[in-house]
Amino acid sequence: MNKIKLIIRLHGQGNGSRSISSKIGLVRNTVKKYLDIFRSSGMDYDTFFKLSDSEVAKMFNVSENRYVRSERLETLESLLPGLCKQLKRKGVTREELYKEYREKHPQGYGISSFNAHISLYLGKWNPVMHLDHKAGDKMYVDFTGRRLSITPWDSVVPVEVFVAILGCSQLTYVEAVASQKKEDFIWDCENALRYFGGVPLAIIPDNLKAAVTKGSNYEAIINHDFFAFADHYATTVLPARVYKPKDKSLVEGAVKLIYRSIFDKLSDRVFYDLESLNIAIRGALESHNSKPFYKKDYSRRDLFEEIEFETLHRLNPFPFELKKQLVLTVMKTGYIRLAEDEHYYSVPYKYIGKKVKVLYSSLDVEIYYQYELLATHPRHLDKYQYTTQKEHLASQHQYIADWSPDYFLKRALDIHEVVAKYINYILGSNSYPEKAYKACSGILHFHQQVGSKRLINACRLGDSLKQYSYLSIEGILKNGEDILFEQEMSEAVERQIPSHENIRGKEYFQ
Repeated sequence: MNKIKLIIRLHGQGNGSRSISSKIGLVRNTVKKYLDIFRSSGMDYDTFFKLSDSEVAKMFNVSENRYVRSERLETLESLLPGLCKQLKRKGVTREELYKEYREKHPQGYGISSFNAHISLYLGKWNPVMHLDHKAGDKMYVDFTGRRLSITPWDSVVPVEVFVAILGCSQLTYVEAVASQKKEDFIWDCENALRYFGGVPLAIIPDNLKAAVTKGSNYEAIINHDFFAFADHYATTVLPARVYKPKDKSLVEGAVKLIYRSIFDKLSDRVFYDLESLNIAIRGALESHNSKPFYKKDYSRRDLFEEIEFETLHRLNPFPFELKKQLVLTVMKTGYIRLAEDEHYYSVPYKYIGKKVKVLYSSLDVEIYYQYELLATHPRHLDKYQYTTQKEHLASQHQYIADWSPDYFLKRALDIHEVVAKYINYILGSNSYPEKAYKACSGILHFHQQVGSKRLINACRLGDSLKQYSYLSIEGILKNGEDILFEQEMSEAVERQIPSHENIRGKEYFQ
């Protein structure tokens, strides 16, 4: 009865008796006879397909085993599951399969009948377009219409359920997540790739906002962050066309199966957090992926491991990290301020006053101007500090980047150890390094104005007075106190009577 129903169905789809005869392996006269009986009944197609097998047998006056199936048809039908499975491999064509078929079965069907039987097996005679899914080609992603729930604080909280499915093997990934927001969606897609252990050539999402900024039947605008995610894993985003659910019929069908294989199994259980819910989902998911296909002796997992896994591209070893975006103005000092951390990062000085785009993650900070990368810095969380690349500074400012205690002590020692002692005291007594550096720089600059001798005497006098600052040295030099100090020291030396063997002591006169 199935054969007769198939004849009527193919006829209803516009096939003639010759075409039907070739496709199902019955002689043309038998096909014509059954079609004549159907036409004479005056019955429409919908009514006919509601008939039971016994009613069809009575209508066509068919007794059991009235016709004999051809041997070559039975041979080809036994080969169809394996042939269609091979057809999913990349680069495998029907012409190659037909050539192998005829080498083993010289009396087999011609190529047109061979292709017709394969198409019939795949369901292509259904008027809805069928998509061939090559191994490693596409991953379809979507959220289910129904939601699961958790009960964290005696209140039921609904959660979204994400589904991803590989086109060829139909291996499926399912995860519960808090929302359909961009962060959760990208996190789920990454988990799906890591579950599959590789990356397909394309990801096919629906037109949800987390993936698509503006949908289109021709060229959709991809969300910037989701595009960055796809670029990180070297794949492409091809959103389904707007109002074209058949573009993602595979994932739609997977969702219906998930309702039965996972949702129904978890409906009577209570979960207190997402972690425990996802553990339960994973157990049911493994059963779903390991269950053989209907009327086939292999499962999604078997097909994936045998055909699809080896075609997936390698995963990026570094996980994708969603970057935050800001538009900031470069300050007059040549830095941008990341307000979240109260930290400053240098930008080439010629961009002072320009608005720049800043992308930052937990690891680094990238600064762009009109799509040109200006600087990359490691991210720092210490507040009110500056991260500087010396080449970003103007030439008159670059030397400041070299300031350090060693730098100033070396310069002071080149003048005199008295100056070095004075500078060292300033460096050690000031709690704010930048202020100490400026004082030291100013003091050492006097060397060019007044010379080494006066600066040494000024530092010696300041040390004797216990006055350690730039202003102290400035006052001493301005008032000429260093000159008076030098004169007093010279006079004090002259007043001292030197010891000599010709000078008689007081003992001589006793």
